[in-house]
Amino acid sequence: MLANYLIGLREGLEAGLIVGILVAYVRKVGRTDVLPRLWVGIGIAILASLGVGAALTWGPYGLSFAAQEALGGGLSLVAVAMVTWMIFWMASHARGLKHELQSRLDTALAGAGIGIVLIGTLSVGREGVETALFVWATVNSTGSAALGTAGALLGLLTAAGLSWLLARGVVRINLGRFFTWTGAFLVVIVAGVFAYGIGDLQEAGLLPGGGSAAFSLAAVVPPSSWYGSLLAGIFNFTPEPTWAQVAGWIAYLLVVGGLFAARLHVRRAPVPARRHNPAGSPA
Repeated sequence: MLANYLIGLREGLEAGLIVGILVAYVRKVGRTDVLPRLWVGIGIAILASLGVGAALTWGPYGLSFAAQEALGGGLSLVAVAMVTWMIFWMASHARGLKHELQSRLDTALAGAGIGIVLIGTLSVGREGVETALFVWATVNSTGSAALGTAGALLGLLTAAGLSWLLARGVVRINLGRFFTWTGAFLVVIVAGVFAYGIGDLQEAGLLPGGGSAAFSLAAVVPPSSWYGSLLAGIFNFTPEPTWAQVAGWIAYLLVVGGLFAARLHVRRAPVPARRHNPAGSPA
């Protein structure tokens, strides 16, 4: 539940910031006449996200066990790729997000009316589809649909409230620090989803090594215990992983976690001050 709450909070806050920037800029340039088109685009994005979630929830029914495992494993890896891309995209574009959205909106305002609808649909729809796919992947891995869905909804509601408070200037939060900490936590969560996807593909017969566990931690962390359920719900922990799952989990943490840490180090590195040389003096 906590993992889905976090993804709902992060993605919802991103979507809320995007909507706030678009609406504020439209009002600033005196083009409130296009606001209905913008809201139409946002509405389409929300409906598309719900449609993706419904298709993922009820679509696999009637498939064979191997087909369900193959679908679950493949979509889990797609969710891993999308959320990983989102983590690094937000880290790179957070500072220039406002300018980028305003530039796109300027282009749309100068063109046909459909451009405003597309801006709203694409800007918000990406966040919604990512949320639906990742929530489905985590719910599918833990088997707790009610708790997983409730966590995501609570995260989205919290994000909606925060976005409203931020837009009104009631609260102020360090968004850079927020996305940094949630990004780091998501790296660990997504590593578990990646390992789960590998296990699904092994059970479907698409990857070798299925059915043979590398080791067993069931005696230390019983799956039926409250802490075993907590670890499974947050980090997709399994007490009896295969060697491929262990290798995938470690590789994801080392590669993605290392790249994320390196990006943070570069971003926080102090910029050396340039010396001011009077005219005619040597450099």
